Amino acid sequence: MELDTAIRVLQQKGSLLYPSDTVLGLGCDATDEHAVQKIFQIKKRPSGKALIALVADIQMLSEYVDQIPLTAKEIIKTTKQPTTIVYPKVQKIAPSAMAKDGSMAFRIPQPGFALDLVQSFGKPIISTSANLSGAPIPAILSAVDPQLLTQVDYVVPLCSEINSTQPSKLVLLKPNGETEILRT
Repeated sequence: MELDTAIRVLQQKGSLLYPSDTVLGLGCDATDEHAVQKIFQIKKRPSGKALIALVADIQMLSEYVDQIPLTAKEIIKTTKQPTTIVYPKVQKIAPSAMAKDGSMAFRIPQPGFALDLVQSFGKPIISTSANLSGAPIPAILSAVDPQLLTQVDYVVPLCSEINSTQPSKLVLLKPNGETEILRT
């Protein structure tokens, strides 16, 4: 039931507060500029600061990035912890979600609600922490800023569980195929 409601909200260009595979997340359809702008407004996040999107699998990822180097495929296959990869050239994503250079970070979530959500929705979903920009990341729903809660279109009931406050590992793919760890 939570999944069906969340998908309807995404299809209607709405915003969600949901349990990602890492932290409590704010999300929307990553391909819709209006929905992405709403996430920036809710978080009071400076424009020009790129967001992360979740994808269901390598096949979905390949629709939105120029190429998936072998290095990235190896990271995706072998990593044990949630790992987000910044790809240099992105397409079909809301422009404000991307960095000014056209890059963007994507993650295939670990099994659970977030993976079920992105698989069922069929398109990338924004995944940014459910806090006001610069504020601590909340571990439980009651710690989420009330101002933020009133602005999202749907709060997934599963958010009441204790969640991590640790974001994913962040890896930058360089144009030459090398990688750089941006966040462990």
